[in-house]
Amino acid sequence: MSRFFATGSDSESEESSSADEITPKATGTTFNKQALLLSDDEEDTKRVVRSAKDKRFEEFTNIIKTIRNAMKIRDMSKCLEEFEQLYRAFLKSKTIMDKEGVPQFYIRLLADLEDYLNQLWEDKEGKKKMNKNNAKALSTLRQKIRKYNKDFETEIASYKENPEQSAEEEEKDDIGSASSSKSDDDEGVTAKSLMKKKPQEEEKKAPEASKFLKGAADEESESEDDEESEDWGSDSVDSGGESEDNEGAAASLAVVFLKKAQDGDKHPERKKDDRRKRHKKMEQVDEEADEEGEGEEGGWEKVKGGVPLVKEKPKMFAKGTEINNAVVIKKLNEILQARGKKGTDRSAQIELLHALAGISNENNLGEGILVKIKFNIIASLYDYNTNLAAFMKAEMWKKCLECIDELLDILFENSNIFIGENIAEDSENLAISDQPFRVRGCILTLVERMDEEFTKIMQNTDPHSQEYVDNLKDEGRVCGIIDRLLQYLESKGSTEEVCRVYLRRIMHTYYKFDYKAHRRSLGLQGETKSEQDQEESEGEDSAIIMDRLCKFIYAKDRTDRIRTCAILCHIYHHALHSRWYQARDLMLMSHLQDNIQHADPPVQILYNRTMVQLGICAFRQGMIKDAHNALLDIQSSGRAKELLGQGLLMRNMQERNAEQEKIEKRRQVPFHMHINLELLECVYLVSAMLLEIPYMAAHEFDARRRMISKQFHHQLRVGERQPLLGPPESMREHVVAASKAMKMGDWKTCHSFIINEKMNSKVWDLFPETQRVREMLVRKIQEESLRTYLFTYSSVYDSLSMETLSEMFELELPTVHSIISKMIINEELMASLDQPTQTVVMHRTEPTSLQNMTLQLAEKLGGLVENNERVFDLKQGVYGGYFNRDQKGGYQQKQNYQRAPDQRGGYQQKQGYQRAPDQRGGYQQKQGYQRDQKGGYQQRQNYQRGGYRNQNQSSY
Repeated sequence: MSRFFATGSDSESEESSSADEITPKATGTTFNKQALLLSDDEEDTKRVVRSAKDKRFEEFTNIIKTIRNAMKIRDMSKCLEEFEQLYRAFLKSKTIMDKEGVPQFYIRLLADLEDYLNQLWEDKEGKKKMNKNNAKALSTLRQKIRKYNKDFETEIASYKENPEQSAEEEEKDDIGSASSSKSDDDEGVTAKSLMKKKPQEEEKKAPEASKFLKGAADEESESEDDEESEDWGSDSVDSGGESEDNEGAAASLAVVFLKKAQDGDKHPERKKDDRRKRHKKMEQVDEEADEEGEGEEGGWEKVKGGVPLVKEKPKMFAKGTEINNAVVIKKLNEILQARGKKGTDRSAQIELLHALAGISNENNLGEGILVKIKFNIIASLYDYNTNLAAFMKAEMWKKCLECIDELLDILFENSNIFIGENIAEDSENLAISDQPFRVRGCILTLVERMDEEFTKIMQNTDPHSQEYVDNLKDEGRVCGIIDRLLQYLESKGSTEEVCRVYLRRIMHTYYKFDYKAHRRSLGLQGETKSEQDQEESEGEDSAIIMDRLCKFIYAKDRTDRIRTCAILCHIYHHALHSRWYQARDLMLMSHLQDNIQHADPPVQILYNRTMVQLGICAFRQGMIKDAHNALLDIQSSGRAKELLGQGLLMRNMQERNAEQEKIEKRRQVPFHMHINLELLECVYLVSAMLLEIPYMAAHEFDARRRMISKQFHHQLRVGERQPLLGPPESMREHVVAASKAMKMGDWKTCHSFIINEKMNSKVWDLFPETQRVREMLVRKIQEESLRTYLFTYSSVYDSLSMETLSEMFELELPTVHSIISKMIINEELMASLDQPTQTVVMHRTEPTSLQNMTLQLAEKLGGLVENNERVFDLKQGVYGGYFNRDQKGGYQQKQNYQRAPDQRGGYQQKQGYQRAPDQRGGYQQKQGYQRDQKGGYQQRQNYQRGGYRNQNQSSY
């Protein structure tokens, strides 16, 4: 009884107290009980202390599990991501690995993963079905695993030789790791045992165990029940002990009936894993038993994913239907109405159309209806891919080519078939009658679309694979179809259609070098008689074909775009075959460079390609300046690859979004039409070297020296910045080294850097006339090195023998005489020729140090005056004081200058300056330096816009 009801007599209270045996409660008793309860809970979740090795191995097993799961579902992106994570985890545990050695399960994963990736790589059909991310991840992971496995070659080899022994070693490692760690504190199975494969002995025993499947299952269920009953029993004993210890506590009653986990049961995950393993074994045994049953009975099939729905092909016509034109046209319209609808099977539509064409052939319904069906079959093949960027599969592409060939065969065999877009469907005549067949459709549009599909196939194929070569072989069929269409339209087509098909033929011809015509032009013949006969039997040269097709377009075309493309292709073809003057004249007469910026991007890409080819042609012909000017715009931009349509540069998403990138990818030129970018850059840099080095030598002390080529100067600066100069390796380094040699006038070293085996293989051997280009280059290097030598060392010599120069540079004497004469005429070299002695007499025209300083001071003062006037103009708004702006925009002094009465015009000062009576004109001071007949020094002061400007002769 509770003490709160003890309100009776003392005897009652004594009885109740004695009955209940209420003991006096000490302070904090409640809290102690609570603390005891909490401590019991804490005992249930005992803290586990694990070694660093176990932690690392557990991390490995989790990652390897994920990798194996990703391998099962062919998720290459996940495999790559987890492999990188595994690599990082391996690096973290480097110290443990050095101490304990690389675990066997890690080696097995590396070996299995490499075999798996090689198997996937060889499966071409499987690779095609992969999406883009998985395919990319597959190639990346394959490269990484091959590189990474080189460090573990010996371990992997030993594992592959004896996998059973490695499995036994793993088991030993598991036992050792289990004994080293606390026996019951590890969570579940150890790391290695999770990744361990099933021994082969169990697999052998599995068929025998299948006979006793039911009994095994019953025994397992009984054993599980026994285990659970044992758990309950042990718990009851423990809880009974606890109840005896805490008899007076009401709160401990709940604890008595709570089931506690035993020490052996602290890891429920281990039990779950064991059950899963047993379940998997059962499933495997069932499968093997099923397979045995199939082998014995032979009538069972294993069905995955439910019963397949067998769809019967829809019958074209009901039984007994009379096949005539009206019925077939009605059926054709029914098929076409389903086109484009959601859920329509496009491949089934194509099959139905083929079947319909076969039925019309069997029943002899005429060529008209067959042509109409063929038109629709080809259109359905084009519509098979809904995505515009997607390209046709190989099967569809072959079908498309065959259908177009068949259609052209029908049109050539039957001249009474008229086709055209302007024929209305109501006015079509498909039935056999006296009147000709009239079919709505345009064969030219189909062929143009076929050509575009071929380009898309080439754009989306890896250019370095055999598949690209196989696809490129189809170009012969494409050109054959275009040629057949060309013959058909020449007789039956309009002028506009003929121009369109001519342009298609031109686009497949203009970029190809005609080697056979080139051999004929050089007078070479085939080595064998069969080759000679083949050359004679071949048709006209590509130059004649291009000339005929392009001239027809020039005369008949009404659209600017077709004519522009034809002109550019014609120029490209001329330049490719080294017809420099025809190509240059056609480009200049067409005036395309004036308004090409308004053309659409594909035409601009064609223009850029033509200009590049024109520049390369000029270089082959020795027109170095023309070559440099033609290539300047493309090369100076730094975006040659993008401007030529040969690839996209990496840009920020702000400049180009995903949609724009897709559009630009569709504009790319197929790989077999590319211009070699390294050859292009080499031609440009060599042209810039031949122009820039002599110019730099001539204007060495000129403060206002301009750059001819910024890119060339950039390469020179990069070469100068290098702390250690070794032998050149890349093409750019070769050109920079050659430039430094040319600066010193050493033409032989320059020649050895420009023309050697490495440069021949990279650049010069790619030209059709290799030897002629090399000879031209040697000649140019000799001439420009001579000019550079004269500019650099003219101040050192009083006179130079032309014979000595011709021996030094291995040039003929007339050539040396010609070069020096041009330099003297152009006032580049202050010298004179002495004919009797065949020497060049140098004139001392270099200024003294005092004169140099004076000229620099005058120039700086002029700049200071002009800057001062500009600052004053910003404040006042008009130039005032010293200068006034004349009507032509120049500056003249108010009071001190007036126009001279001579015909040449100019300004002279009354008191201080007057014009010298020399032929060149200019301003010179009376009391200053005058030029004598022998060529002494004089001070020149030219007044130009913007104030005083002293023109220092750069040839001193």
